Amino acid sequence: ASPLGSRNVRLTYPPGAWLTFTGIIRCLQAMAEIEKPIVAKVNGDAVSFGQSVALASDIIVAVEDARFVDQHLGMDEVEGYETEFGIVPGDGGILLPLFMSPVKAKECLMLAKTYTARDLAQMGLINYAVPASELDAKVADIVSRLLRRSAYALAWTKRVANRRLAEQLNLSMDAAAAYEMVTLLQAEDRKTLE
Repeated sequence: ASPLGSRNVRLTYPPGAWLTFTGIIRCLQAMAEIEKPIVAKVNGDAVSFGQSVALASDIIVAVEDARFVDQHLGMDEVEGYETEFGIVPGDGGILLPLFMSPVKAKECLMLAKTYTARDLAQMGLINYAVPASELDAKVADIVSRLLRRSAYALAWTKRVANRRLAEQLNLSMDAAAAYEMVTLLQAEDRKTLE
């Protein structure tokens, strides 16, 4: 068995945490910088890193009742995603300030505020919230329309449109991941002392 097999070890043991957080950082940076458009097809809850992956996509289509939430500070308040202690939202807290006003982003992160896809579509934070029966058709329509575009023009349009996203990730992601690791280590330390 791998020493990095358990979730706890992957987050609190330095080599495991390095692999986990480096992977998170590289994933979001690659999504922002790859030239091909990414269409998120969200067919369920988008929680913490899942929410970040959705928000790092170029076009987001979700089922109406999908929940979007960063549960890092949610403690036991996010049904189905309870945590024993609050931690810094290192993987989830980076993108929300790009999409929301600072006060709304802080409310989402600090209070683990849950939104449905329908709420986010009405706010203009995702592109579409559709009934589950229409999800596949909506995504297929978007993809087919993208495929008819000039590949180079599409790639360069994404590159230009994502400058702010890439800049935000480069500016904040390492610090956010480090703060999350520190809070995980503090929580682990607290368990050891009890």
